[in-house]
Amino acid sequence: MSENKERIVLDVAYQPQVRAKTDTKRIMLDVIIGLLPAVVVAVMQFGWYPLVVIASSILSCVFFEWLYRKLMKKDCTIGDLSAVVTGLLLALTLPPSAPWWLPVIGAAFAIVVVKQLYGGIGKNFLNPALAGRAFLLASYALLMGIWNVPKSLAGSVDAVTMATPLSYLYSGSAMPEYYSLGNLLIGSRAGCIGEISSLAVIVGGVYLLVRKVISWRIPVSTLGTVALLTVIFGHEGYGNFDWMVYNLFSGGLMLGAFFMATDYATSPVTLNGQLLYGCGIGALTVLIRYFGGFPEGISYAILIMNLCAWAIDKGFRRHQFGVSKEDIAAEKAAKKAAKEAAK
Repeated sequence: MSENKERIVLDVAYQPQVRAKTDTKRIMLDVIIGLLPAVVVAVMQFGWYPLVVIASSILSCVFFEWLYRKLMKKDCTIGDLSAVVTGLLLALTLPPSAPWWLPVIGAAFAIVVVKQLYGGIGKNFLNPALAGRAFLLASYALLMGIWNVPKSLAGSVDAVTMATPLSYLYSGSAMPEYYSLGNLLIGSRAGCIGEISSLAVIVGGVYLLVRKVISWRIPVSTLGTVALLTVIFGHEGYGNFDWMVYNLFSGGLMLGAFFMATDYATSPVTLNGQLLYGCGIGALTVLIRYFGGFPEGISYAILIMNLCAWAIDKGFRRHQFGVSKEDIAAEKAAKKAAKEAAK
């Protein structure tokens, strides 16, 4: 063999990379498209003003992200559309009559405090939009609880504002006839901008599933847990099945299950972990709705489970490829013996 043979050096410092056409911008664009049906229904029911709230929220999120990264001398990231998605989701969790400046405050908290202070997209441990909503609910509870009468119910309700379906469920009162299942699906009810039509949200969620932007595990386990617990425990004055249906299609449960709980940065990456995560969100939602101080529970349930995502992934993480359980046990025993010998 020749002594002058060339030496071939292989760089194995990095794992094999898989190229894909999908990037952050494409994913965020799909999320925006998935939310459009809910926006259209909101405009049909409440007029054009919700678009003012949405525009204010999106522009504020984009501005605060640009400003923060400019001041910190970091690369500008507004082009990935993540700030746009945060602004849109934040706006959809607000009342349709919210003053234009309210989402500005929520956007500042969501982008600067929750997202950018922890390093930006992918490094936040809470969903920015839901954290912004929670901040506004704690600071401006009165403004966050004013619900406009949708145009489709203008003849049924002799007022400008009205109670939401969850308010009736929370108080134990009988559900009015105009809050039928059909109306809950199409959007003939009071509520936040993006939650009034469960059907519109489901259509958007199915779009994300078809595009493989989200997995079925989190929304199905979340909704399935809520359905199971509410049909088992029921409520006085309602049939168990009716109680389950009203809980599934009232409030922001659908919006949270499909668009909030599935946030990549704040949800588990392990498959079994996603199922447990969704079950935890569903169980906490039911617990808050039954015993909490607010009619709605999905927002706080998701935020609480956001904090548990790392622990869930740790519990369900896979062992290193090619390493058996015996090898792991032997390694632990060796470490324990070394510690005892060092004492």
